[in-house]
Amino acid sequence: MRAIPGLISRNKGFLTFMLCMVVFRSAIADWNVVPTGSMQPTIQIGDRIVVDKAAYDLRVPLTHISLLHRADPRRGDIVVLDSAAAGERLVKRVIGIPGDQVALVQNHLYVNGKPASYRPIAVQGIGDDREDPASYADESVAGMQHHAVRWSLAQQGHSNDFGPVAVPAGQYLLLGDNRDNSADSRQFGFFPRGEITGRAFRVAVSLDPANHYLPRNGRWGASLQ
Repeated sequence: MRAIPGLISRNKGFLTFMLCMVVFRSAIADWNVVPTGSMQPTIQIGDRIVVDKAAYDLRVPLTHISLLHRADPRRGDIVVLDSAAAGERLVKRVIGIPGDQVALVQNHLYVNGKPASYRPIAVQGIGDDREDPASYADESVAGMQHHAVRWSLAQQGHSNDFGPVAVPAGQYLLLGDNRDNSADSRQFGFFPRGEITGRAFRVAVSLDPANHYLPRNGRWGASLQ
């Protein structure tokens, strides 16, 4: 009989710990496995990314109800959102904020009439390149600079024009860095501010599914830009 109070105490401690973890992951910070390549090369398949859930809002745990507005997403931010239009959680890059005019002309980005500049770079270790060779470049426009976007060589010569479109108030235009292989605002339209739940800023761990899930060298703890 003496063991019962101790058992109850341990169970309470465990339940309290689990409740704190749920609240922390829901409202403060979380980590998500990335199962698709829509953000390659920035985020690779098998990356587990760290998400700042309090970057934009402090929310009621397990809800989208904002208790305190802290900031709004900026161009270039990598955001996590629960998309009603896509019916799933997405990880994409903010390209257009409210009031922006955005267009893609032959897969080159224009923001508020200004063309992006591109600097070709070499990227190694992207598994998709074996079956779908690609080119890569740093992209810079309207104060947004990041490393890097991916274009499928098989898509060269095909028109990928989009817009121009004006981003409405309370909405955001999001694209994947893997421009020819991403379901984003080109398919789903603008994404409401309220669906954006956090900002991805770092790779926690990275396992390569194409190589028996062995760790990828150099990606553990890497910052996301």
